[in-house]
Amino acid sequence: MLLLQSSGGGIAFLIWLLFTAVFLYAVYWTYKDAQRNSDQPAFLWALVVFLAPMLGLVLYFLLGRD
Repeated sequence: MLLLQSSGGGIAFLIWLLFTAVFLYAVYWTYKDAQRNSDQPAFLWALVVFLAPMLGLVLYFLLGRD
């Protein structure tokens, strides 16, 4: 709660919240897209994106989609 007392801490928290939301949406989107456009298991691609977000998305676009 100490971080939210100053304006910088509140802004940092909002930025962290935004990045977390984008990260979780990327995992969700990869799972849904892999269900439609990939022969490999969708949960494995979602796991790759969860563990290595930027590299995982690049690998999915290059190798995972049909």
